[in-house]
Amino acid sequence: MDEMKHSHIGVNGLKLHVAEIGSDSSPAVIFLHGFPEIWYTWRHQMIAVANAGFRAIAPDYRGYGLSDIPQQPDKTKFADLVNDTASILDSLAISKVFVVAKDFGAKVGYAFALIHPEKVAGIVSLGAPFVHPNAPLKLTLPEGFYIRRWQEPGRAEADFGRFDVKTVVRNIYIMFSRSEIPIASENQEIMDLVDPSAPLPSWFTEEDLSVYGDLYHKSGFQTPLQVPYRSLGEKLEFSKHDLDDAKIEAPTLVIIGEEDYSFKFPGMEQYVKSGTVKKYVPNLEIIFMPQGCHFVHEQFPDQVNQFLLNFLNCNKY
Repeated sequence: MDEMKHSHIGVNGLKLHVAEIGSDSSPAVIFLHGFPEIWYTWRHQMIAVANAGFRAIAPDYRGYGLSDIPQQPDKTKFADLVNDTASILDSLAISKVFVVAKDFGAKVGYAFALIHPEKVAGIVSLGAPFVHPNAPLKLTLPEGFYIRRWQEPGRAEADFGRFDVKTVVRNIYIMFSRSEIPIASENQEIMDLVDPSAPLPSWFTEEDLSVYGDLYHKSGFQTPLQVPYRSLGEKLEFSKHDLDDAKIEAPTLVIIGEEDYSFKFPGMEQYVKSGTVKKYVPNLEIIFMPQGCHFVHEQFPDQVNQFLLNFLNCNKY
């Protein structure tokens, strides 16, 4: 970790934080985080790929971590994160890159690959297969489903506001590490799904939590609630690109923890295991990790690193 280089890159009017390790002349790998994460979530993978001869780059999205908060966080869109990713790579003079992403970061990564296919050497996604706009997959879950609650303006802000930032991150990490989909009852808030005495996962330390807590204390939750949760209905539109008919042509690896609660979303397992997803991602390999949770890259870093390095070496440019 001491060898990690940190910088801020001017991108679309904001200064975005980027962590890097590895030689500038090595093949590049950009890591795109999810929520409630920051660049630090990729610490194990970044060191492993750098040691294997790659250049690891992990930005904090706008409004996350050490990056600037946009002037109007509630106007932030997924498209902004896609454009920021392209601009970061342009600023670093990287013309081709491997994309590694998890959670909603995969949506950013897939969109980037659809718009800039010539720049993508391959994609590795953790727990998040490409879901085509026309895919037969509709997310219907009850009112207490955490995403529906967090999409409601002010609801999460009031819920989170009852606790210090570190406790909010702690609760979400514990909740998302479980195999059950987080759903609150009618008179219950999402934060109440976690008992105050519940321990952190064994693979996530108090020191790790402090890193997250400090950076979310800086950034707050306004932008993270906007993207992903309040932007999920956004249709990604880019000039000269019709994403409705697009396929992911790049070599793609999806690593799925079978205890990841998001794999239990209605229709998701069928979509993946039936092979339907391969209609939209023809060059796809899927690895299932039976004990893996939503944070499989932190839970089983050595295994995930081996899968990742095998993929990178097979598709090295």
